[in-house]
Amino acid sequence: MRNIFLIAITLISTVFTATAQEFQGKAIYETKLTKAPDFGGRDMPEARKKEIMERMKSAMEKTYILTFNRTESYYVEDEKLEAPGGSGPGWMRFMGSGSTGKYYKNIKEQNYTNQVEMYSKNFLIKDELKKPEWKMGSETKKIGNYTVYKATLTTPIDTTGVGSMTRMFRRGRQGEQPEREIPTEKTVVAWYTLDIPISQGPAEYWGLPGLILEVEQEGSTLVCSKIVMNADDVVEVKAPTKGKDINQKDFDELMIKKRQEMMENFRRGGNRGGRGR
Repeated sequence: MRNIFLIAITLISTVFTATAQEFQGKAIYETKLTKAPDFGGRDMPEARKKEIMERMKSAMEKTYILTFNRTESYYVEDEKLEAPGGSGPGWMRFMGSGSTGKYYKNIKEQNYTNQVEMYSKNFLIKDELKKPEWKMGSETKKIGNYTVYKATLTTPIDTTGVGSMTRMFRRGRQGEQPEREIPTEKTVVAWYTLDIPISQGPAEYWGLPGLILEVEQEGSTLVCSKIVMNADDVVEVKAPTKGKDINQKDFDELMIKKRQEMMENFRRGGNRGGRGR
């Protein structure tokens, strides 16, 4: 009798696991740039501003794929051939602080792994997931065939080196330029659907009662353009493995150090140029 009971429990567990594994999907997201950072200020000619905006769009408007099951997700850029030197303008690489590369989240185990390439090195950022403090809204709209609900989140902005870089872009202007206040936090708006009741979303976003289909933040929008559920070709969801293991705090400190080194090298180069005149 005891053996029969154990066999029954094993069969139930197997069926439950198989059912959980069968729930899987793939969501395609498109990024859209809506506003360029105003590095030039009011003095920059409109033609120059337009040129910068077009270059940023070319570098930043991309397609991403989120593969998910009930407890895990894997978010990665849909890789395409880039133009020579195609990592974006130099100032964009300078500002990079480890933006999303290959991002794995496990909401059951409460951890994530983010594989990023910075300064020609691969890093595996591994750390605990911290549940975002979303504020639920009452607004709704449609994204494709899905009804989505609004939620907002206030998050800090890493401003290390931003002030120095802004002054760098303004160097050589006529007259004094007033210092502008640099924001230290941003508001993110997410739109999620209860039709796919999993607490997942693109990049680092998660923690809502349904799949996040759109993310709005100042200057850009990330929106889902297609969802495929339980397809035969859905890739297994697993964490990336290539790179040096590091936690988020140590990685952030390393990026701060690299930015400071770059700014110092820039200042030295400027001073040498000034003495050579």
